Amino acid sequence: MAETVSRDTLDPLKIAEDWTKAGRKVALATVVETWGSAPRPVGSHLVIDQEGDFEGSVSGGCVEGAVVAEALEVLETGKPTMLEFGVADETAWRVGLSCGGRIRVFVEPVA
Repeated sequence: MAETVSRDTLDPLKIAEDWTKAGRKVALATVVETWGSAPRPVGSHLVIDQEGDFEGSVSGGCVEGAVVAEALEVLETGKPTMLEFGVADETAWRVGLSCGGRIRVFVEPVA
């Protein structure tokens, strides 16, 4: 009997490797710092391809859309970027963490 794998158990780093091998341009977003009650721990990943498809999570759904948009820019320019989200900065009205925490996410192209 075949075992079903939950999307929650898929490793974004393995997905990034597979997508890259398949010829897709890929960016990797990594939680590098958290404050307060951020929903994902440091080291959490989101992998994004040039079409905006993504797997993984950096915030439990709070800021993934904004991270994907920035990742597409990273893929276009080739320049990594550091993002910061939380209720205490200017992005709070655009995107925010429902739990009230803050996170820093590093987005880089994968070679």
